[in-house]
Amino acid sequence: MEEQKETMVDYIRKVSPGMPLRTVINDLIRANFGGLIVFDSPKLQEQKILEGGFKVNCLFTTQRLFELGKMDGAIIITPDLKRILYAGVLLNPDISIPSNETGTRHKAAERTAKQADTFVIALSERKKKTTLFFSNSRYYLRSSEEVLRDLTSKLQILEKQRELLDDLISKLNILEMSELVSVSDVCKVIQRSEIMLKVAESGKINFTEIGREGNIMHMRQRELLKNIEKMENEILRDYSSLNLKKAKTILDNFSFDGLLDLESIARLVIEKKPEDNISPKGYRFLSHLSLTEEEIHRLVKQFKNLDKMLESESTLFELVLKNRAEKTKEEISNLREQILAGKVVC
Repeated sequence: MEEQKETMVDYIRKVSPGMPLRTVINDLIRANFGGLIVFDSPKLQEQKILEGGFKVNCLFTTQRLFELGKMDGAIIITPDLKRILYAGVLLNPDISIPSNETGTRHKAAERTAKQADTFVIALSERKKKTTLFFSNSRYYLRSSEEVLRDLTSKLQILEKQRELLDDLISKLNILEMSELVSVSDVCKVIQRSEIMLKVAESGKINFTEIGREGNIMHMRQRELLKNIEKMENEILRDYSSLNLKKAKTILDNFSFDGLLDLESIARLVIEKKPEDNISPKGYRFLSHLSLTEEEIHRLVKQFKNLDKMLESESTLFELVLKNRAEKTKEEISNLREQILAGKVVC
């Protein structure tokens, strides 16, 4: 089995608050030291990127790394953070490798990361900022306070969007029972659910960067997103003429601004005009009953849409469910009554 390559996110996790490397980074920044910390890679030696310095080859501790960080030159450590290999090293990467950095230290860091396909941490003494380089990726490490502010803002957006979404779902539920659903009603639910999923996706890197300090916020986000993706999938199966995978791909390609255009969602995902009437196939409604996926699929295939399902006698359910037909018809009637009574069913 091919070993999965690490990404920048994996390395950001190694420098999240509470991790040994982050402790050293914070201590060096507070002490007004710049520096370079490089993860060892076979290419560093093979391509003769390292010059000078001295061999350390000692066990990694935050105190040792901090003391060595006071010296000029780069420090080379093992990727598993178990040993410090070299200190006072000059990085001499290929100067023809393009770099968007301006400072000598950061140019060397970026070029080394690209040439050796490794992870490099560059600390700026003047700006008191830390930049992470991995292969062709770059990331500016932020303080815990900055990340927490960003996460707080995203959670506030999610809370407002969840409130709006619950209202739209409640309205859609009643419209489905009354056979009055328009494409616009469906698209509004898809719009809000997709906005929430995109906001959550954009916050993933924040939770990685903040580490354990963001646990409580992460729990709150999971609460707000509970069943959102499942509900969206069921609505797409109910209303879109496309298969689920294709419909999801189209939505993934929408920008936040694009999601504000209901007509585009209607045209590309539902393939109808916003003002058109439409009836659900019944996947979302039936998912709240004691039925298996296979039974739900057979019922949808039998009745074609939810409207016919709600109007049919239990005898027609026997063609699919046999001895469970009467019980299922009773469940359908009870669920319909609950929805019309104003109870939210996601």
